[in-house]
Amino acid sequence: MRIAYVCTDPGIPVFGTKGACVHVQEVIRQMRARGHEVTLYTARTGDHRPADLADLTVHRLAVDARDPASREHAQLEASHQVARMVRARGTDMVYERYSLFSAALTEITQALGVPGVLEVNSPLIEEQRRHRHLVDESLAWVLLRLQVTSATSTVCVSEPVTQWVRDALGRAVPALPAEATARVRTVPNGVSVERIRPRPEDPGRVVVTFVGTLKPWHGVADLLEAASLSRGGWQLRVLGDGPEMACLQRRAARLGTRVDLRGAIAPELMPSHLAGSAIGVAPYPNLGGQEQQYFSPLKVLEYMAAGLAVVASDVGQVPQLVGDAAVLVPPSDPPALAEALDALAADPARRSDLGRRARRHAVERHSWRSVVDTILTPVEASHER
Repeated sequence: MRIAYVCTDPGIPVFGTKGACVHVQEVIRQMRARGHEVTLYTARTGDHRPADLADLTVHRLAVDARDPASREHAQLEASHQVARMVRARGTDMVYERYSLFSAALTEITQALGVPGVLEVNSPLIEEQRRHRHLVDESLAWVLLRLQVTSATSTVCVSEPVTQWVRDALGRAVPALPAEATARVRTVPNGVSVERIRPRPEDPGRVVVTFVGTLKPWHGVADLLEAASLSRGGWQLRVLGDGPEMACLQRRAARLGTRVDLRGAIAPELMPSHLAGSAIGVAPYPNLGGQEQQYFSPLKVLEYMAAGLAVVASDVGQVPQLVGDAAVLVPPSDPPALAEALDALAADPARRSDLGRRARRHAVERHSWRSVVDTILTPVEASHER
């Protein structure tokens, strides 16, 4: 099939280093591996285009604006432009990563009569209102409902996100058809078990590694606090960049905590920077209830694929992803986090056992191949009929 992959979110440079960028790239890889011809339509390209996607056809639709209201208008206009381009070129399917103020999937599926998959990764309207600026909220809700009801299938990365989408449909006036809600389902994130593989621990030290964007809801401040409370036996490595970098550097200095801060890492370089690690840590804080823990944590899956022992906060989707292959600790509890890391650092046999289980779970349950298979198989079957 010819697949038009659409991402008009100006916050996602598809060839960037954030988890969202990894997600876009991996889904496209698996589509191509299944024999599909993929064309990417995006608002931002980024600077880290991997070699295996060098031949991917990419159309960039700029979303340039100086204020929130004009940005929202520009996003909607970019989605109209994408729809016009896809209608002119033709496609057998449209796959859109949900973005605020996009109507691309709706316009394409209605014009061409092709199936469409909408991928929803977070409650974007709530996020935009809470953390950034949202001017035309009513239009944002209208477009979300329009996109979901136009999609053949809507896939959400976690149960809280699925419930958010279903609630949005339920609040529609007049009420939307029940079959629209039935087409909304949960498909958690995956990991590349080919790109990320186990490597030996550093023989001279126990390296505890964090991967992710440095933002408050990733809990790195708690991790630094835990390192300062530790009895020793491990060293901390942080792979990622973000708005909290300067603050975290000052905090580490104030606590007297040594940390190897490596900055942003391109996805294809991640395996080499994970090399030597013994433990992967995901110290998510308490965000005020399970409904706020709506993420599907790529970092945890990458630790598992790398065969690392995992220490993670007992929140959201994490327990279901890791099963018996991790140590779970209460969120926002640096002493408990320090104790768990100290215990694993002192127990190489347990680290090895947890790492083997984690790798097995990643391969058997969480590969991107299986994720994309779950998403696309029903759509491919309907296309063949």
